Amino acid sequence: MEARPRAKGGFSYRYHPVGGKPIPLGSDKAEALRKALDLDSENPDSGTVNGLWRLYQQTGNWKLDLSQGSRDDYMQSSKPLLEVFGLMGPAAIKPQHIARYLRVKRASAPVRANREFALLSNLMNLAAERGELEANPCKQVRRNKERPRKNAPEPKVLSKFLEWAWAQSGQSPTLAGMAEFASIAGNRGIEFRELTWPQVGEDVIRIMRSKQREKEVVEQVAMDGLLVDLMHRLRARAKDSRSGYVFPTSQGNAYTAQNFKLAFNRLKTAARKAGAMGNDLNFTFHDLRSYYVTQYKEKFGALPELHADPGTTARIYDSSKTVNRKTLCIPNLGFFIPKYRK
Repeated sequence: MEARPRAKGGFSYRYHPVGGKPIPLGSDKAEALRKALDLDSENPDSGTVNGLWRLYQQTGNWKLDLSQGSRDDYMQSSKPLLEVFGLMGPAAIKPQHIARYLRVKRASAPVRANREFALLSNLMNLAAERGELEANPCKQVRRNKERPRKNAPEPKVLSKFLEWAWAQSGQSPTLAGMAEFASIAGNRGIEFRELTWPQVGEDVIRIMRSKQREKEVVEQVAMDGLLVDLMHRLRARAKDSRSGYVFPTSQGNAYTAQNFKLAFNRLKTAARKAGAMGNDLNFTFHDLRSYYVTQYKEKFGALPELHADPGTTARIYDSSKTVNRKTLCIPNLGFFIPKYRK
């Protein structure tokens, strides 16, 4: 319901149905509220999970707390989820129904099912807050187990792929530049898809780290040899190297998550057909972050700072297959060391 100031004082009220034109409710607030509640109860999805999904998208949690990437992910998750639970009332959903959805209905996509489970849990929390059920049934169900991919491509495979992609026409060099940036800087695609040239300094590139709930974190990525060379090549291709995007589409805009995913998958398909990916046919763009972590550890002997908890970086991204350790070299430990005799 919307309150609109009147020129002569007071307010006039109107109701906004989803996908419809506003309905006038008069100037009496109490009467307008009663009419709005009556109209809301007439909504065909009222009292169902479909209705909760509609209401959830109007909450502060959706509008303020979730990133655009999370909202897009929930939109994707809503389709299979609502096919099963959409017409059910929240009180009718039991833990066994949710467990069956995770283990049986979505057995072929267990990781995707966990994302859908997260959305359902948020909807059940909203239902509990509205008094439509006593407790969230999702809290009694375990998610599917997930194993990090840790599928970093081999350096030779990645080098061959990038060399081939840079030599292609159209948007292929831009996509290759994004893959190269991810592999040498370690950033998520969401963090640099909208990178602009003013963020690229002589010494560092300033990027806002994503998935930071407690505080904003600015990453200053050092402009060393490999990154300097990459920026020179990208700037030479740029239509607007002063204020434009570093990785623009053919129209000069920033890539959306969906458009980039489709474009990069098409590039990989073409690379496979051309034999430019060797035996590694499975690495994803996100695997390039694992590549960065693994190569960084091999070079510097420690993990890069990608998360507030270093254990997260080690658990999810470290693909090292060899561990290097040094022996102790401390004099006067008190050990008895026999002399060598010929």
